[in-house]
Amino acid sequence: MGASESRDPGRVRGMFDRIAGRYDLLNHLLSLNRDRAWRRAAAEEATAGPDGPVLDLCGGTGDQSLALVRRSPSALVVCCDFSHRMLDRATRKFEGAGQAGRCLVVEGDGLRLPFADATFAAVTVAFGVRNLADMDRGFREMRRVLVDGGRLVVLEFSRPTGPLFGRLYRAYLGRVLPRIGDGVSGASGPYRYLARTIADFPDAETLAGRLRESGFAACGWRLLTGGVVAVHTAIR
Repeated sequence: MGASESRDPGRVRGMFDRIAGRYDLLNHLLSLNRDRAWRRAAAEEATAGPDGPVLDLCGGTGDQSLALVRRSPSALVVCCDFSHRMLDRATRKFEGAGQAGRCLVVEGDGLRLPFADATFAAVTVAFGVRNLADMDRGFREMRRVLVDGGRLVVLEFSRPTGPLFGRLYRAYLGRVLPRIGDGVSGASGPYRYLARTIADFPDAETLAGRLRESGFAACGWRLLTGGVVAVHTAIR
């Protein structure tokens, strides 16, 4: 299966619908619970810019949205995703946390965002851009909906910096993660796909270059957990 076929929007949407019930559990399990700290770091970057509503794109089950409202008590967050079942879980999570009034749910496509130009002070994307059928087009859409001076914060997997850690990580990614993920989720294939997209994803410097090519300025990044993930911040 080629890269373009594997990222077919209908195929990806169906995959996330299938794994929605175990998605949060597997995020915590497969990251050894580090995903919570990664999301807090992204929320810190996103709320350091101008005040205003925040778009949590590819928001899934809403964990990044909750990290944002916890970081900024006055923030209004729009959790947008194209998986209906993931957003159903996000809705229940927001209600359970008493944040339904501050975390709004919108079903939408990251390549054709249902928002006017210059709507948001910040956009976050946590572990979502590598699933876009056209990542650069997605970046241009994110830039379109940001106000001047607004922040894009991309939390994504990257490349570990140490050679020994890098080898161990690649072995984990290729052998352990797909087996545990598909086994716990009860779905054959999704976590093999996710492991492949992580392995193929560009390093932090390359991703910053693509953000600049999409029209963003001041593109910087911070590596976390030995380079397993990176938080990129770019300014419109």
